[in-house]
Amino acid sequence: MAAATQATPVPAHELVYEPQQLPKLRSNYGAYLDQSSVGWLKETSADTSLEEMRTRFDADGYLFIKGLIPREDVLDVRQRYFEHLQPTGILKPGTSPRDGIFDDTQDPIVHNGVGGSDLPDNVERQRLLESAHTLPVYLAFLEHPDFRAFIRKFMGWDRDVILKRTLLRHNVPNGLSTGCHYDRIFLRAGQEFLTAWVPFGDCTAEGGGLMYLENSSDVGKAMEADFTKRAENFTPEERINGFNQNMAKDGQLSHNVAELDADINTMYGNATGKRRRWLAADFTAGDVVFHNPYMIHGAVKNEDPRGRIRLGTDLRFYPEGGEIDQRWMRDVWRPDDGL
Repeated sequence: MAAATQATPVPAHELVYEPQQLPKLRSNYGAYLDQSSVGWLKETSADTSLEEMRTRFDADGYLFIKGLIPREDVLDVRQRYFEHLQPTGILKPGTSPRDGIFDDTQDPIVHNGVGGSDLPDNVERQRLLESAHTLPVYLAFLEHPDFRAFIRKFMGWDRDVILKRTLLRHNVPNGLSTGCHYDRIFLRAGQEFLTAWVPFGDCTAEGGGLMYLENSSDVGKAMEADFTKRAENFTPEERINGFNQNMAKDGQLSHNVAELDADINTMYGNATGKRRRWLAADFTAGDVVFHNPYMIHGAVKNEDPRGRIRLGTDLRFYPEGGEIDQRWMRDVWRPDDGL
Protein backbone atom coordinates (compact mmCIF):
# COMPACT_ATOMS: atom_id res chain seq x y z
CA MET A 1 0.00 0.00 0.00
CA ALA A 2 1.35 3.41 -0.95
CA ALA A 3 2.15 5.68 1.93
CA ALA A 4 -0.28 8.53 2.44
CA THR A 5 1.19 11.89 1.64
CA GLN A 6 0.07 15.32 2.75
CA ALA A 7 -0.50 17.90 0.06
CA THR A 8 1.73 20.94 0.16
CA PRO A 9 -0.20 23.59 2.12
CA VAL A 10 -1.40 26.62 0.19
CA PRO A 11 0.36 29.82 1.32
CA ALA A 12 -1.91 31.91 3.51
CA HIS A 13 -1.91 34.86 1.13
CA GLU A 14 -3.24 32.62 -1.65
CA LEU A 15 -6.19 31.36 0.36
CA VAL A 16 -9.24 33.12 -1.01
CA TYR A 17 -12.88 32.90 -0.05
CA GLU A 18 -15.18 33.70 -2.94
CA PRO A 19 -18.98 33.42 -2.99
CA GLN A 20 -20.13 31.13 -5.77
CA GLN A 21 -22.38 33.49 -7.71
CA LEU A 22 -20.66 36.39 -9.42
CA PRO A 23 -22.24 39.85 -9.29
CA LYS A 24 -23.44 41.82 -12.30
CA LEU A 25 -21.26 44.91 -12.58
CA ARG A 26 -21.51 48.01 -14.70
CA SER A 27 -20.53 51.64 -14.32
CA ASN A 28 -22.31 54.93 -14.97
CA TYR A 29 -22.75 54.14 -18.66
CA GLY A 30 -22.43 51.15 -20.92
CA ALA A 31 -23.13 47.44 -20.72
CA TYR A 32 -22.59 45.00 -17.88
CA LEU A 33 -19.18 43.42 -17.76
CA ASP A 34 -18.98 39.90 -19.13
CA GLN A 35 -18.92 37.39 -16.30
CA SER A 36 -15.47 36.25 -17.42
CA SER A 37 -14.27 39.74 -16.46
CA VAL A 38 -15.78 39.70 -12.95
CA GLY A 39 -14.43 38.32 -9.68
CA TRP A 40 -14.35 38.87 -5.93
CA LEU A 41 -11.93 40.89 -3.85
CA LYS A 42 -9.81 38.77 -1.52
CA GLU A 43 -11.02 39.12 2.06
CA THR A 44 -8.53 39.55 4.89
CA SER A 45 -9.59 39.15 8.50
CA ALA A 46 -8.65 41.87 10.95
CA ASP A 47 -6.62 39.42 13.06
CA THR A 48 -4.29 38.47 10.18
CA SER A 49 -0.64 39.17 10.93
CA LEU A 50 0.84 42.46 9.71
CA GLU A 51 3.47 40.54 7.76
CA GLU A 52 0.79 38.64 5.87
CA MET A 53 -1.23 41.80 5.25
CA ARG A 54 1.82 43.52 3.78
CA THR A 55 2.49 40.52 1.55
CA ARG A 56 -1.04 40.65 0.20
CA PHE A 57 -0.94 44.41 -0.33
CA ASP A 58 2.36 44.25 -2.21
CA ALA A 59 1.16 41.36 -4.37
CA ASP A 60 -2.35 42.60 -5.15
CA GLY A 61 -2.12 46.39 -4.88
CA TYR A 62 -4.98 46.42 -2.37
CA LEU A 63 -5.92 45.01 1.02
CA PHE A 64 -9.59 44.39 1.86
CA ILE A 65 -9.95 44.03 5.63
CA LYS A 66 -13.19 42.79 7.13
CA GLY A 67 -14.38 44.40 10.35
CA LEU A 68 -11.37 46.63 10.98
CA ILE A 69 -13.48 49.40 12.57
CA PRO A 70 -16.30 48.88 15.09
CA ARG A 71 -19.58 48.65 13.18
CA GLU A 72 -21.54 51.11 15.30
CA ASP A 73 -18.83 53.78 14.94
CA VAL A 74 -19.29 53.60 11.18
CA LEU A 75 -23.10 53.56 11.29
CA ASP A 76 -23.13 56.63 13.53
CA VAL A 77 -21.50 58.59 10.69
CA ARG A 78 -24.04 57.19 8.21
CA GLN A 79 -26.96 58.23 10.39
CA ARG A 80 -25.72 61.77 10.93
CA TYR A 81 -24.90 62.25 7.24
CA PHE A 82 -28.40 61.35 6.11
CA GLU A 83 -29.99 63.38 8.88
CA HIS A 84 -27.98 66.27 7.46
CA LEU A 85 -29.20 65.61 3.90
CA GLN A 86 -32.79 64.74 4.86
CA PRO A 87 -34.14 68.23 3.97
CA THR A 88 -33.24 67.55 0.30
CA GLY A 89 -35.88 64.80 0.09
CA ILE A 90 -33.27 62.13 -0.57
CA LEU A 91 -34.72 59.61 1.91
CA LYS A 92 -37.80 57.47 1.50
CA PRO A 93 -40.52 58.79 3.81
CA GLY A 94 -40.91 56.78 7.00
CA THR A 95 -37.42 55.24 6.85
CA SER A 96 -34.52 55.75 9.21
CA PRO A 97 -31.53 57.94 8.25
CA ARG A 98 -29.33 55.15 9.66
CA ASP A 99 -30.67 52.85 6.93
CA GLY A 100 -30.26 55.49 4.22
CA ILE A 101 -33.03 54.29 1.87
CA PHE A 102 -33.50 56.38 -1.26
CA ASP A 103 -36.90 57.83 -2.15
CA ASP A 104 -37.36 56.18 -5.53
CA THR A 105 -40.04 58.70 -6.53
CA GLN A 106 -37.20 61.23 -6.84
CA ASP A 107 -34.97 61.81 -9.87
CA PRO A 108 -31.63 60.10 -9.03
CA ILE A 109 -29.62 62.68 -10.97
CA VAL A 110 -31.02 65.47 -8.79
CA HIS A 111 -29.45 63.69 -5.82
CA ASN A 112 -25.94 63.15 -7.19
CA GLY A 113 -23.24 63.22 -4.55
CA VAL A 114 -19.62 64.37 -4.71
CA GLY A 115 -18.00 62.77 -7.75
CA GLY A 116 -21.33 62.09 -9.44
CA SER A 117 -20.13 63.53 -12.76
CA ASP A 118 -22.02 66.78 -12.20
CA LEU A 119 -23.18 68.23 -8.90
CA PRO A 120 -26.86 69.01 -8.31
CA ASP A 121 -27.91 72.40 -9.70
CA ASN A 122 -29.64 73.30 -6.46
CA VAL A 123 -27.43 75.64 -4.39
CA GLU A 124 -28.79 74.38 -1.07
CA ARG A 125 -28.02 70.76 -2.00
CA GLN A 126 -24.46 71.77 -2.86
CA ARG A 127 -24.13 73.61 0.45
CA LEU A 128 -25.22 70.51 2.38
CA LEU A 129 -22.77 68.28 0.49
CA GLU A 130 -19.98 70.70 1.35
CA SER A 131 -20.91 71.17 5.02
CA ALA A 132 -21.24 67.39 5.50
CA HIS A 133 -17.43 67.31 5.39
CA THR A 134 -17.31 69.32 8.61
CA LEU A 135 -19.89 67.40 10.63
CA PRO A 136 -18.39 66.75 14.10
CA VAL A 137 -19.12 63.01 13.95
CA TYR A 138 -17.27 62.75 10.62
CA LEU A 139 -14.29 64.79 11.78
CA ALA A 140 -14.09 62.63 14.91
CA PHE A 141 -14.16 59.51 12.73
CA LEU A 142 -11.16 60.78 10.74
CA GLU A 143 -9.20 60.75 14.00
CA HIS A 144 -10.50 57.32 15.06
CA PRO A 145 -7.68 56.10 17.33
CA ASP A 146 -7.83 52.40 16.44
CA PHE A 147 -8.08 53.09 12.71
CA ARG A 148 -5.19 55.56 12.68
CA ALA A 149 -3.07 53.32 14.91
CA PHE A 150 -3.57 50.44 12.49
CA ILE A 151 -2.41 52.56 9.54
CA ARG A 152 0.80 53.53 11.35
CA LYS A 153 1.54 49.91 12.26
CA PHE A 154 0.72 48.61 8.79
CA MET A 155 2.86 51.20 7.04
CA GLY A 156 5.64 51.24 9.65
CA TRP A 157 5.25 54.97 10.25
CA ASP A 158 5.92 56.67 13.58
CA ARG A 159 3.32 59.32 12.76
CA ASP A 160 0.83 59.70 9.95
CA VAL A 161 -0.78 62.66 8.18
CA ILE A 162 -4.25 62.54 6.63
CA LEU A 163 -5.03 64.93 3.79
CA LYS A 164 -7.45 67.63 4.89
CA ARG A 165 -9.41 67.38 1.65
CA THR A 166 -11.31 64.10 2.03
CA LEU A 167 -14.13 62.94 -0.23
CA LEU A 168 -17.38 61.96 1.50
CA ARG A 169 -19.57 60.53 -1.23
CA HIS A 170 -23.03 59.08 -1.55
CA ASN A 171 -24.32 57.15 -4.55
CA VAL A 172 -28.09 56.74 -4.90
CA PRO A 173 -29.67 53.83 -6.79
CA ASN A 174 -29.56 54.47 -10.56
CA GLY A 175 -27.64 57.71 -10.03
CA LEU A 176 -24.14 58.66 -11.15
CA SER A 177 -20.93 58.20 -9.23
CA THR A 178 -17.19 58.18 -9.83
CA GLY A 179 -15.83 56.77 -13.06
CA CYS A 180 -12.77 54.57 -13.45
CA HIS A 181 -9.41 56.10 -12.50
CA TYR A 182 -6.26 55.65 -10.46
CA ASP A 183 -5.64 58.06 -7.60
CA ARG A 184 -2.27 59.38 -8.75
CA ILE A 185 -4.12 61.28 -11.50
CA PHE A 186 -5.42 63.70 -8.87
CA LEU A 187 -2.39 63.81 -6.55
CA ARG A 188 0.59 64.08 -8.87
CA ALA A 189 2.46 66.49 -6.61
CA GLY A 190 4.28 65.01 -3.63
CA GLN A 191 5.32 61.45 -2.94
CA GLU A 192 3.24 58.30 -3.16
CA PHE A 193 0.60 57.71 -0.52
CA LEU A 194 -1.87 55.21 0.91
CA THR A 195 -5.58 55.41 0.11
CA ALA A 196 -8.26 54.02 2.40
CA TRP A 197 -11.82 53.60 1.18
CA VAL A 198 -14.35 53.23 3.99
CA PRO A 199 -17.99 52.28 3.26
CA PHE A 200 -20.35 53.81 5.82
CA GLY A 201 -22.90 51.01 5.90
CA ASP A 202 -23.58 47.65 4.31
CA CYS A 203 -23.23 47.63 0.54
CA THR A 204 -23.60 44.64 -1.75
CA ALA A 205 -21.35 44.17 -4.77
CA GLU A 206 -24.15 45.54 -6.96
CA GLY A 207 -24.98 48.34 -4.54
CA GLY A 208 -22.62 51.07 -5.69
CA GLY A 209 -19.37 50.17 -3.92
CA LEU A 210 -15.94 50.11 -5.52
CA MET A 211 -14.63 47.62 -8.07
CA TYR A 212 -10.91 47.17 -8.69
CA LEU A 213 -9.18 46.04 -11.84
CA GLU A 214 -7.16 42.97 -10.90
CA ASN A 215 -3.35 43.35 -10.96
CA SER A 216 -3.68 46.82 -12.48
CA SER A 217 -0.89 48.67 -10.66
CA ASP A 218 1.41 48.10 -13.65
CA VAL A 219 -1.28 49.45 -15.98
CA GLY A 220 -1.72 52.59 -13.88
CA LYS A 221 2.03 53.12 -13.83
CA ALA A 222 2.24 52.65 -17.61
CA MET A 223 -0.58 55.14 -18.13
CA GLU A 224 1.13 57.62 -15.84
CA ALA A 225 4.44 57.20 -17.66
CA ASP A 226 2.67 57.81 -20.97
CA PHE A 227 1.00 60.91 -19.56
CA THR A 228 4.35 62.21 -18.27
CA LYS A 229 5.90 61.77 -21.69
CA ARG A 230 3.05 63.56 -23.45
CA ALA A 231 3.07 66.33 -20.85
CA GLU A 232 6.71 67.31 -21.42
CA ASN A 233 5.67 70.71 -22.76
CA PHE A 234 3.09 71.36 -20.05
CA THR A 235 3.69 73.94 -17.36
CA PRO A 236 4.31 72.50 -13.86
CA GLU A 237 0.73 73.45 -12.93
CA GLU A 238 -0.66 71.62 -15.95
CA ARG A 239 1.41 68.51 -15.23
CA ILE A 240 -0.03 68.04 -11.75
CA ASN A 241 -3.58 68.93 -12.77
CA GLY A 242 -5.89 65.92 -13.06
CA PHE A 243 -8.18 67.93 -15.34
CA ASN A 244 -5.86 68.29 -18.32
CA GLN A 245 -6.25 67.82 -22.06
CA ASN A 246 -5.31 64.12 -21.83
CA MET A 247 -8.18 63.24 -19.49
CA ALA A 248 -11.96 63.32 -19.43
CA LYS A 249 -13.42 66.60 -18.17
CA ASP A 250 -13.63 65.23 -14.61
CA GLY A 251 -10.23 63.52 -14.67
CA GLN A 252 -11.60 59.99 -15.03
CA LEU A 253 -10.23 57.39 -17.43
CA SER A 254 -13.76 56.37 -18.38
CA HIS A 255 -17.35 56.20 -17.18
CA ASN A 256 -17.93 53.03 -19.22
CA VAL A 257 -16.16 50.11 -17.55
CA ALA A 258 -17.01 47.64 -20.32
CA GLU A 259 -15.27 49.81 -22.93
CA LEU A 260 -12.30 50.49 -20.64
CA ASP A 261 -11.99 46.78 -19.89
CA ALA A 262 -11.75 45.99 -23.61
CA ASP A 263 -9.21 48.76 -24.21
CA ILE A 264 -6.97 47.76 -21.30
CA ASN A 265 -6.98 44.08 -22.12
CA THR A 266 -6.06 44.94 -25.72
CA MET A 267 -3.33 47.47 -24.92
CA TYR A 268 -1.95 46.01 -21.70
CA GLY A 269 -2.46 42.27 -22.07
CA ASN A 270 0.04 40.00 -20.36
CA ALA A 271 2.19 37.20 -21.72
CA THR A 272 -0.05 34.45 -20.31
CA GLY A 273 -3.10 35.83 -22.05
CA LYS A 274 -5.02 35.72 -18.76
CA ARG A 275 -7.69 38.38 -18.61
CA ARG A 276 -7.71 40.89 -15.76
CA ARG A 277 -11.00 40.83 -13.89
CA TRP A 278 -12.90 43.58 -12.10
CA LEU A 279 -13.14 42.64 -8.44
CA ALA A 280 -16.00 43.66 -6.15
CA ALA A 281 -17.28 42.65 -2.72
CA ASP A 282 -20.25 42.56 -0.39
CA PHE A 283 -19.07 45.26 2.01
CA THR A 284 -20.34 45.57 5.57
CA ALA A 285 -20.02 48.47 7.99
CA GLY A 286 -16.56 48.32 9.53
CA ASP A 287 -14.74 47.07 6.42
CA VAL A 288 -11.89 49.05 4.86
CA VAL A 289 -10.10 48.71 1.53
CA PHE A 290 -6.57 50.08 1.26
CA HIS A 291 -5.00 50.53 -2.16
CA ASN A 292 -1.91 52.00 -3.77
CA PRO A 293 -1.97 55.13 -6.00
CA TYR A 294 -1.95 53.17 -9.28
CA MET A 295 -4.71 50.59 -8.75
CA ILE A 296 -7.46 51.25 -11.29
CA HIS A 297 -10.88 51.34 -9.71
CA GLY A 298 -14.30 52.95 -9.95
CA ALA A 299 -17.81 52.86 -8.58
CA VAL A 300 -20.29 50.17 -9.51
CA LYS A 301 -23.67 51.41 -10.70
CA ASN A 302 -25.91 51.26 -7.62
CA GLU A 303 -28.66 48.74 -8.32
CA ASP A 304 -29.36 47.74 -4.74
CA PRO A 305 -32.76 45.98 -4.66
CA ARG A 306 -33.53 47.46 -1.23
CA GLY A 307 -32.88 51.00 -2.39
CA ARG A 308 -29.94 51.60 -0.05
CA ILE A 309 -27.76 54.61 -0.75
CA ARG A 310 -24.05 53.85 -0.82
CA LEU A 311 -22.05 56.19 1.39
CA GLY A 312 -18.27 56.07 1.64
CA THR A 313 -15.19 58.20 2.09
CA ASP A 314 -11.82 58.38 0.34
CA LEU A 315 -8.90 59.09 2.68
CA ARG A 316 -5.24 59.59 1.78
CA PHE A 317 -2.36 59.11 4.21
CA TYR A 318 1.32 60.09 4.20
CA PRO A 319 4.10 59.60 6.73
CA GLU A 320 4.69 62.70 8.82
CA GLY A 321 7.50 64.67 7.21
CA GLY A 322 6.78 63.23 3.78
CA GLU A 323 6.34 65.32 0.65
CA ILE A 324 2.61 66.05 0.49
CA ASP A 325 0.43 67.35 -2.35
CA GLN A 326 -0.24 70.65 -0.60
CA ARG A 327 -3.22 71.47 -2.81
CA TRP A 328 -5.10 68.85 -0.81
CA MET A 329 -4.18 70.46 2.52
CA ARG A 330 -5.72 73.87 1.85
CA ASP A 331 -9.23 73.10 3.03
CA VAL A 332 -11.99 70.51 3.09
CA TRP A 333 -13.70 69.64 -0.20
CA ARG A 334 -15.39 72.60 -1.87
CA PRO A 335 -17.40 72.51 -5.11
CA ASP A 336 -15.14 75.12 -6.72
CA ASP A 337 -11.74 74.05 -5.38
CA GLY A 338 -10.50 72.90 -8.79
CA LEU A 339 -9.35 69.50 -7.56
